[in-house]
Amino acid sequence: MCAMKTPGVYIVEKNAFPNSVVEVATAVPAFIGYTERALNGSKSLLGKPWRVTSMAEFRSFFGEAPRARFSISKEGGVSVQRTDRFSLYYQMLLFYANGGGPCYVVSVGSYADELDKTKLEEGLVPLLKEQEPTMVVVPEAVCLPNAEDCYALQQAMLKHCGYDMQSRFAVLDVYGGYKDRKDPDGDCVAAFREAIGSSFLDYGAVYYPWLNTSIVQENEIDFNNLDTAELKTALTEEITGSTLPEDKKTQAQSYIDQLGTDMDSVASTTLHKVLTQLSPLYRELMKEMRSALNLLPVSAGLAGVYTMVDNTKGVWKAPANTSLATAVSPAVNISHEEQEDLNVPLSGKAVNAIRTFTGEGIKVWGARTLDGNSLDWRYINVRRTMIMLEESIKNAARAYVFDPNTANTWVSVRSMIANFLNGIWKRGGLAGATPDDAYSVHVGLGETMTPEDILEGIMRVTVLVAVSRPAEFIEITFQQQMQKS
Repeated sequence: MCAMKTPGVYIVEKNAFPNSVVEVATAVPAFIGYTERALNGSKSLLGKPWRVTSMAEFRSFFGEAPRARFSISKEGGVSVQRTDRFSLYYQMLLFYANGGGPCYVVSVGSYADELDKTKLEEGLVPLLKEQEPTMVVVPEAVCLPNAEDCYALQQAMLKHCGYDMQSRFAVLDVYGGYKDRKDPDGDCVAAFREAIGSSFLDYGAVYYPWLNTSIVQENEIDFNNLDTAELKTALTEEITGSTLPEDKKTQAQSYIDQLGTDMDSVASTTLHKVLTQLSPLYRELMKEMRSALNLLPVSAGLAGVYTMVDNTKGVWKAPANTSLATAVSPAVNISHEEQEDLNVPLSGKAVNAIRTFTGEGIKVWGARTLDGNSLDWRYINVRRTMIMLEESIKNAARAYVFDPNTANTWVSVRSMIANFLNGIWKRGGLAGATPDDAYSVHVGLGETMTPEDILEGIMRVTVLVAVSRPAEFIEITFQQQMQKS
């Protein structure tokens, strides 16, 4: 109120309502990986977090899919082996197919580079200055040449989320997650648990197995994805050993000889169709390449599921018992018994399963963090709900920095937080029949602060919340009763 020094009428306005808490976004993943380019006009976006809201925006800034390269192996029969490992583009398609929305992309290199753990890890650094992202996803971590680099990168992701920021959640994949746990090369799940460490486990979740998807279609691959010399040799050997008449062999060889020559897109498409009709081996190679490209880790798809569940039901709903779009089948079929060790291991490092159910399709069948032995942080939705509450209240409380540390301020802060939590409770985010059962807010001298705290300029606020937990195990009891009529 201004000082009254001149006779007249003065108007004083008083605030009738306290400040409000704005709920922060909960499903904004940050993807780190390699892209075709990273340009906004002529300005480089390399190493810079850039917000996109659709696949069209991603293409405009970061380009198209990589030209996947395969070599032909003749060990145990003719087959293909992929010589490049870039997969972020396909993961973005999986993300948006499963309900993805706004996200950040950090491009750490182009397809001309080699996959490198150090570059991917450095992609975490610029995210320290971004406030909006709530998840971290590095799908190409499992594409690194050796498992040790993958585990080191995943540990860095957990440290970034649980120590550096304390406001993000890491979605991880199992290295070699397309293999069965009884594979001769070893148990990929046991190797993950052994190598991931024991720090910041409540800020991350992992999923197994990988998915066979339908992201890459038949018209997206042709002979240009294969080594020309190897393909010509393989097809020539097939034609030479076939039972075709000599004139048909000569005609077929003329088509094979066109491989590697300069041709426009129409001629290339025509040759691809001719070879598809002419050669069973060529058809099999195309099928194998498409299957290899469609075998994807699931972390980006799960980021899409998180987004969809948050937008439709709320962050407090466990992101499980939901189907996965564009999924054809899990790379490994898991039975009820086989999931027991995945879900409730002695170490507590729970691995969430992707399973197929007859008549229901492919579903996410787990909602545990890696800290499964903790009663506080066992479930993904509990950790992510607490992150949302903490960040929302922290941002709102900044308005009271340097305000008088007196009862009037304490009342305003208490009512502001209580009103916010009451709204969350009404929407089903907090458990309890009444607001008093769901939450309580404490602030004041003798309650949360001492006289020394006030002299030091410290206002302490204690917030207690009962976060809803998922019904992970449902027991239905059946019992016979006496006949009544």
